[in-house]
Amino acid sequence: MWGDWTSPFFCSNGYLVSFSMKVEPPQGSGDDTAVNNFKFRCSDGQEIEGVGLPWGSYGGWSDSCTNGICGVKTKVEGYQWFGDDTALNDAIFYCC
Repeated sequence: MWGDWTSPFFCSNGYLVSFSMKVEPPQGSGDDTAVNNFKFRCSDGQEIEGVGLPWGSYGGWSDSCTNGICGVKTKVEGYQWFGDDTALNDAIFYCC
């Protein structure tokens, strides 16, 4: 419903093996945004960064998946009515 799709990014050679998430901590009475971008590392060492938002900072890199990333599970906050909506709050990527 909200947001815009961006162009896809791909590993030049190989496949995704690890990720880092850009997260803004809770802002108290300010506007919370939570997850704002992802970086991925490819099996050939290339790094891919999405087109995200400027808020927050990147965490460390996940452990590397020897055979690649094959799945994802997301934690999404539902509509808050009169509260502050954040949408995506966390993600877990699964190795093949």
